[in-house]
Amino acid sequence: MKIERLSQDKIRIFLTFDDLLERGIQKEDMWREIPKVNELFSEMMDQAHSELGFEASGPLAVEVFALPAQGMVVIVTRGKLNVHADDSIHEDDESDEDVYEMEVTLEQSDMVMYAFRDFEDVIAVAKQLSQSELTDDGRLFSYNGKYIMAIDPSSIDPSRHNALIALLAEFGEATSVTEAVLEEYGKVIMDEGAVRQLCQYFSY
Repeated sequence: MKIERLSQDKIRIFLTFDDLLERGIQKEDMWREIPKVNELFSEMMDQAHSELGFEASGPLAVEVFALPAQGMVVIVTRGKLNVHADDSIHEDDESDEDVYEMEVTLEQSDMVMYAFRDFEDVIAVAKQLSQSELTDDGRLFSYNGKYIMAIDPSSIDPSRHNALIALLAEFGEATSVTEAVLEEYGKVIMDEGAVRQLCQYFSY
């Protein structure tokens, strides 16, 4: 479990599938009101408080992004909630100290999205992907001072998804940004065949 602060009232939590399996939680459970998920959320909030000083007070908006093969990203925003009875989760009201009002939304991305701080890392991962014959495809964006590689998993042999993720994770980190956001607010560097183009242009 990895937690980072995005702003004063917003944090991002990255959960690997191993994190979920250790707690007996399936991906589909993340938007169900069950004790194991409530316990996981409490654990996440405790860790956010101890690591970042983030107080989970008042209403919380929770966005859950399911990422193929690498895990889930949970965005928690404090103080922004439009309560809908059908999709909010309430902890036991008798325990006032641990009451969270949450509105949970789930989005599933079919794209594998990884962010890289340095262009050298983008080149390095492209060479590894090509040499390993995992893919020559992909789209490359620039967004918020980072380089984002977007790869369509349908173009990858399913048995090699884990190898693809492991290689990308070695050089970068999973990101919850969507292709729609990248196309609207980011800059397209390579619109197709990014891995192939990077290997051609930077063959040293």
